[in-house]
Amino acid sequence: MNTVALYARVSSEKQAQANTIASQIAAIEDRITADGHTLLNDFKFMDNGYSGSNIIRPALESLRDKVAAGEVDKIYIHSPDRLSRKYAYQMVLLEEFQRAGVEVIFLNYQADNNPESQLLLQMQGMIAEYERSKIIERHRRGKIHAAKRGSVSVLGTAAYGYRYIDKYTGDGEARFEINEDESMVIQKIFNWIGRDRLSIGEVCSRLSNEHPETRRGKTYWDRSVILGMLKNPIYKGLAAFGKTKIGSRIPSVRPQKNSCEQPKRNYSIHPVEKEKWIYIPVPALINEALFESVQEQLEENKKVARTRRRGASYLLQGLLVCQHCRYSFYGKPVKNKRGEKIDRYAYYRCIGTDAYRFGGNRICQNKQIRTDTMETAIWEEVKYLLKDPERILEESQRRITDLEKSSSDETYQSIEKQKNKIERGISRLIDSYAQEQIDKDEFEPRIKAMKQRVKTMGEEQDKILDQKKLKTELKLIVTNLEYFSSSITERLDNIDWQTKRDVIRMLIKRIEINQEDINVVYRINELHGPDGEARKKSLQHCCVGNVTFIIKRTPR
Repeated sequence: MNTVALYARVSSEKQAQANTIASQIAAIEDRITADGHTLLNDFKFMDNGYSGSNIIRPALESLRDKVAAGEVDKIYIHSPDRLSRKYAYQMVLLEEFQRAGVEVIFLNYQADNNPESQLLLQMQGMIAEYERSKIIERHRRGKIHAAKRGSVSVLGTAAYGYRYIDKYTGDGEARFEINEDESMVIQKIFNWIGRDRLSIGEVCSRLSNEHPETRRGKTYWDRSVILGMLKNPIYKGLAAFGKTKIGSRIPSVRPQKNSCEQPKRNYSIHPVEKEKWIYIPVPALINEALFESVQEQLEENKKVARTRRRGASYLLQGLLVCQHCRYSFYGKPVKNKRGEKIDRYAYYRCIGTDAYRFGGNRICQNKQIRTDTMETAIWEEVKYLLKDPERILEESQRRITDLEKSSSDETYQSIEKQKNKIERGISRLIDSYAQEQIDKDEFEPRIKAMKQRVKTMGEEQDKILDQKKLKTELKLIVTNLEYFSSSITERLDNIDWQTKRDVIRMLIKRIEINQEDINVVYRINELHGPDGEARKKSLQHCCVGNVTFIIKRTPR
């Protein structure tokens, strides 16, 4: 019996919200049923809202892992552009599947092993890539032209204080109308800053006391939201179009909370110079004099707060994660009675403990920790690792020992024979059910138990494969770490702050802070030797890619 998999993808957020991926799945499932195959739930791979120009997608990565492990015989996809919008990526994936002996079946394309069929597939891939680029360019030029004509439809949605009226209800022309309740809030905010000379923090406090709701229905206001409103020229009657642009993706230290490591988009949003903005006239909520007064006050506030340093201020900034609420830790200095910051008494504090961020209620009880104590402990741990790379080997050897104990004395071949025998039994059981030789009440528990046994055997096989991979790759990993440490060990006690931070970020993936201990998760995937050459080792399928060590949390 062939094991079949399904892959489906939609790219835009609107398609994801409208659940248009369901039509793809339904069509593919009908084809699988028509071909006489059974699709298991574990072999449905769906990337909802991921761009086809990005080859790194969570479901696609899982599918590739299954193919590499030999668990898939056939893959059903709606069309080649669902696999990728780039011709080069299509060829990479198809060749990868072909090497693994997996047949790829497209619903709208009949693949044959001949030059004509391959040429047609290549042409479809290139046309899909060209079509995507053409649509993006036409969309961009069309929006610029509409913005220069003064059409607010290019803005899509209205800012706080306005109501968007589309062209169908606006007599053929989209427009912004003033929302009376929200406009009163906007006017109060600008008057508090421009005339009363209040700080943004004080404005947030007043709004919290008056309880006006944000556009999303929240009763508490974030400072960044207020700052964005104060800088938005729409409130003086000029809505700005083209304030941002798409550019190369900015690498992040770690994924955001509640998100996966593979980003949905392989690009980032970058700001555009004000000189290039296109202004569209809209109804004004405040006069221009008040708007300029607010801008002057914001500049004055910036000068008063100039003592804070820009960029990275703390050694472990961006690496600390709370194990309780999964929010990050940030550095917060202690202030004296005059409001001056005392950096030597700074603390790392969990975002979840800040009540003002969550409507007055803290969502985490994890305690803060002194920055000097934390940074010293982590740096000593990094130095110890660099001076003794064999720790990685010892930790990994311990995992190998655990794998050997868990696998008993069973060999991979004997498990494979038992697994094949059960799979043949599953095939016969399905045939018996299809021919109505057994009823549903008898079929379902038996098929469930047999599939569970196959899954258990597959896990045992994976353990054996992991054990073999560990034995062959451990020496390479330790050698890689030794090669890096040899170039820097002699200078560990005398390097500057920035180099120390770079070394920590290169070795550590994240630091998880608990009430009692701290988990340091290392990543040994790309290290530089003394000649500056990067030594890369892919650990995507290796269980020692992230090695965790625990250090006890010291008293504050």
